[in-house]
Amino acid sequence: MWDKLQGIEERYEELTQMMADPEVVTDPARLAEVAREHAELEEIVGVYREYREASRQLEEARALLEERDPELRELAEAEVEHLQERLEELEQKLRVLLLPKDPRDQRDVVMEIRAGAGGEEASLFAADLYRMYTRYAERRGWQTELLSAHPTDLGGFKEVVFEVRGKGAFSRLKFESGVHRVQRIPVTESSGRIHTSTATVAVLPEADEVEVHIDPKDLEIEVYCSSGPGGQHMQKNAT
Repeated sequence: MWDKLQGIEERYEELTQMMADPEVVTDPARLAEVAREHAELEEIVGVYREYREASRQLEEARALLEERDPELRELAEAEVEHLQERLEELEQKLRVLLLPKDPRDQRDVVMEIRAGAGGEEASLFAADLYRMYTRYAERRGWQTELLSAHPTDLGGFKEVVFEVRGKGAFSRLKFESGVHRVQRIPVTESSGRIHTSTATVAVLPEADEVEVHIDPKDLEIEVYCSSGPGGQHMQKNAT
């Protein structure tokens, strides 16, 4: 594990240098790719460096256990205990961070919310979900953009589609896909009865841009002249 972490740190330093390389800076697509990988490694490198610093402090604290001063030894013992616990926490965190990740986790997402069963109340529930997700995105420092919406007269949505842009957006939101249900007294209910309403949520990761190249030799071009009554003019028009 430690050799792998050392390799990750070296790759992180390499990416840091690449982000200052004029050839990379002048290529927006390449710069975005490098910046994305750099951001993906940032957390694990930070934890790894914190682990090494705690290890160094632990060695210094252990050296103080040999001191003759009882008060100093007592402080060193407390520090050793604290650092050992901290190192265990950091090691566990590193093991989790090293687990295989979904390669799409860092992508931006497009979310679609559709009102389900429940009539107008379902549309209001869809609007509540939309506000919840946009506020969550705002708290995380992400950006949102409304792409399309079909509002209702009471302020709900039959359907709303929006984009969420930010680090780790798909990793945080992908498990929101599915049918959401709420049981409550609707604002449209005059007798105070509890109704069940549903809304479906779809979370789609941003797709990669694909540049299509068509080799001219792969093209087959056929030219036809129209036929039938119409005289010579028919034979002169080719399609």
